[in-house]
Amino acid sequence: QVQLVESGGGLVQPGGSLQLSCATSGFTFSLATMRWYRQAPGKERELVASISSATSRTDYADSVKGRFTISRDYGQNTLYLQMSSLKSEDTAKYYCNADLYGYYYWGQGTQVTVSS
Repeated sequence: QVQLVESGGGLVQPGGSLQLSCATSGFTFSLATMRWYRQAPGKERELVASISSATSRTDYADSVKGRFTISRDYGQNTLYLQMSSLKSEDTAKYYCNADLYGYYYWGQGTQVTVSS
């Protein structure tokens, strides 16, 4: 049974930092392209960052480039998103996604709220 469990969300002031984690199980983590998406109220879900399976190549949305870092720990089967210089527009529910040969698996999401 595939499971993705996000954690690390919360309330943070503008300019602050948070690290999100996504603990995975039930599939071969090393074979999956992993992604973070986010969805703000009233908006469509958007891709934030991705990391490939073989080379750990990373890609970022322009809106987070230089502020967010995606990484993965193959030993712990865990995906991370380090977020810094947070802005109010980063407020959203963040979802972990595993892409295993075109099959998409999702976590339940973790809320990030950036507010003073």
